[in-house]
Amino acid sequence: MRKRAGNPVNAVIGIVTALALCAGAWLLASGSEGHPPPQPSAAQARAGGGHEAPAAASLAPSPPDRIRIPSIRVDAPLTGLGLTRSGSLEVPPPERKNLAGWYEAGTTPGETGTAVVAGHVDNAVGPAVFYDLGALTRGRTIEVDRRDGSVAVFTVDSVEVYDAKSFPDEKVYGAAARPELRVITCGGPYSRRTGYQGNVVVFAHLTGSR
Repeated sequence: MRKRAGNPVNAVIGIVTALALCAGAWLLASGSEGHPPPQPSAAQARAGGGHEAPAAASLAPSPPDRIRIPSIRVDAPLTGLGLTRSGSLEVPPPERKNLAGWYEAGTTPGETGTAVVAGHVDNAVGPAVFYDLGALTRGRTIEVDRRDGSVAVFTVDSVEVYDAKSFPDEKVYGAAARPELRVITCGGPYSRRTGYQGNVVVFAHLTGSR
């Protein structure tokens, strides 16, 4: 039986969730090691209390169909992702560079809990859907089109980068008392031997809908 949204099922994903996104296929193929994707600055880390936009009331569960991040020119369809046998999140097909995925056994974006969206930073032929995710800044908006016809609007609270060896699973995937969203791709130092050695994570919360 599939676990429903709002349960702490997200916590089982673990850091292996995002590592499959991180081969750095384009950099490996092109030899462009000197031109990695943008990384978030320390200024985009989580601010102290009292600086976040007011949270909106949660929405009823509804699967998402599309994600838009206007400030970094993301406008992409979403596909459902499950877990592999090892407990990591499946990843979107790398050949579809403008496709992102959401963890469909967990929270749907807009309802109470932590919804998870993941996408590739590049593929073998060039930048992919979340190549510029590290350039996102606090206060920007993320819009998610939902199957019930509504649009969930999230405001970015922080954009952080973590080394794979010290990835904070509970902070990223743990349960939340309000509607929150995590958007994840690869980031951190890049090596031709290992690919990207960490992950960029966007933390956002629901601030409106239409």
